Amino acid sequence: MSTELKNRTYQFGLRIVLHFKQDPPPPWCRKLADQLLRSATSVGSNYRAACRGRSKAEFVAKLGICEEEADECLYWTAILRDSEYFTPKIAAELMDEADQLLSIIIASIKTAKGH
Repeated sequence: MSTELKNRTYQFGLRIVLHFKQDPPPPWCRKLADQLLRSATSVGSNYRAACRGRSKAEFVAKLGICEEEADECLYWTAILRDSEYFTPKIAAELMDEADQLLSIIIASIKTAKGH
């Protein structure tokens, strides 16, 4: 249960929140932005829940949710980039962090399962 990963997942979600606070999405992409906001903040909240897991199975299950949500962040960020709401630079930064988090989470799942 990495304090560093808790912080990174928190900072990732916060970065999305602050971006939308500073640059609210126009009506045409509000639902897309809401999806990204939900999935980005879910990565951190589910990682915290995994760290409080009462068993290895519960830990792995919560990490599985983190994996799904991080992957979903990549999807929504790509949609927002390709629809030209996000600049390529912002999208690349967000996707890089989401991809790194996803890799760490997948590695953690494999380690927890003993693979």
